[in-house]
Amino acid sequence: MALTETIEYDKIEIVTQNKCVQVRKATVIKKDGEEIARSFERYVLEPGSLDGSDNFVDNPLEKEADGVTDIPDEVKSVCNAVWTADVKTAFKAHLIATKPTYGIGWIFYINR
Repeated sequence: MALTETIEYDKIEIVTQNKCVQVRKATVIKKDGEEIARSFERYVLEPGSLDGSDNFVDNPLEKEADGVTDIPDEVKSVCNAVWTADVKTAFKAHLIATKPTYGIGWIFYINR
């Protein structure tokens, strides 16, 4: 009775107008070569982020959301194909336009 566990990246999708890449990762358990269980987790990769001065910082595509697992090459390839200079410029504009502002009203709300 041999149990094996494998990881499959079975869905790589482009979602939202900002071209975020959504990944579905399947963990497959097999007993004697026959699948007995499958579980899923998802994570989303964005083209980048803003630093403290609102400069755009490219997503380095190093680790999955868990901070430990390397992003597979097939996911990196999709990201690099989709995240053109125009996409990154538009995403930077989106990040700046939706950047939260914190003022007196915000502080008042938190303290209520």
